[in-house]
Amino acid sequence: MGTHVIKMPDIGEGIAEVELSVWHVKVGDLVVEDQVLADVMTDKAMVDIPSPVHGKVIALGGVPGEVMAVGSILISIEVEGAGNVKESAQPAAAVVKEAPVAAPKVEAVAASKPVAAAAPRPAVSQGPMVAREADERPLASPAVRKHALDLGIQLRLVRGTGPAGRVLHDDLEAYLAQGQSNASTVSTAYAQRNDEEQIPVIGMRRKIAQRMQDATQRAAHFSYVEEIDVTAVEELRAHLNEKHGATRGKLTLLPFLVRALVVALRDFPQINARYDDEAQIITRLGAVHVGIATQADIGLMVPVVRHAEARSLWDNAREISRLATAARTGKANRDELSGSSITLTSLGALGGIVSTPVLNLPEVAIVGVNKIVERPMVIKGQIVIRKMMNLSSSFDHRVVDGMDAAQFIQAVRGLLEQPATLFVE
Repeated sequence: MGTHVIKMPDIGEGIAEVELSVWHVKVGDLVVEDQVLADVMTDKAMVDIPSPVHGKVIALGGVPGEVMAVGSILISIEVEGAGNVKESAQPAAAVVKEAPVAAPKVEAVAASKPVAAAAPRPAVSQGPMVAREADERPLASPAVRKHALDLGIQLRLVRGTGPAGRVLHDDLEAYLAQGQSNASTVSTAYAQRNDEEQIPVIGMRRKIAQRMQDATQRAAHFSYVEEIDVTAVEELRAHLNEKHGATRGKLTLLPFLVRALVVALRDFPQINARYDDEAQIITRLGAVHVGIATQADIGLMVPVVRHAEARSLWDNAREISRLATAARTGKANRDELSGSSITLTSLGALGGIVSTPVLNLPEVAIVGVNKIVERPMVIKGQIVIRKMMNLSSSFDHRVVDGMDAAQFIQAVRGLLEQPATLFVE
């Protein structure tokens, strides 16, 4: 038997270090070639690290949230044959093998406190309930933590069956099922609570936090809100779906918004731009690469519809759908998540009345879509019910003047309120 050491690969684009986001294996697991071992986070995307060999995991080289240099040891696998580690290097591999096994190292990241020698812990139960120390923070996604909070479940009591002992939604259900005969294990809705959780900001959440902080510190944000009567464009959308939906696919409002941006930007090239504030250079683009802000389980991602100006309504709709699915399933690649020139963000029915979206630097504009509501409006002296929607958009005042921003949004408004003009050349 030999040891095959896998080092953090060079992902390209001059990246010298990446953040270890999550392990999909643990020490003792048997793995096969091409099985995903871990996910790492670059500045732009999540990247899978597959195994090049069959074997047994004997050491993990880091913990989630740790920033690792390219070329550092990621994982050691016991394989048939000689492996890729010389005998003289075996002692070093053994050291790597021992370090990650100690559970306190994970705790140090999760609880952000020094690691002290710990007394032996109780054996982990094979059922849905497990005994952990009071200060131990089990691994779980934000969604699982919120679900547990809503159910009144203490996560430290739940056995995790996910990678590295991560608690999953199914584990909560199993815990509840076990506790049906023992109501004391689940808090009542009015029970006093004193539990706390410290959630490490790692992976995609850390990248989002850094980008949002960077955007608000570097750009001179200002927002502009305008209401739009979308009755006509919604009627057109319904008509097109009824006539062509079965053969061309259903249309949402987003492809119409993308088309409106494309047409309006012809007269406002200063808004379809990127600003390099270090080099003090504004780059105006002829192509319209529209970023579509998309909520995924790992956080907010912005896949890019490239050359929206050259796409038909249905082509844009298909590309938006494809990219959104890729982003939500974690399959969007780096090229699909970079290079936008303007971003469109929408929370759909949850969009609220007004929002103040944060710029996606180095872009200078982001258009936020709020929810559609029916309201009484006065038209030619008559009160009628119309479908109304606000656009809440933000701009970089270093590049875009207030008058230009207002005129641009008014142009978008005019196109959507008279949707035939979207297709008049």
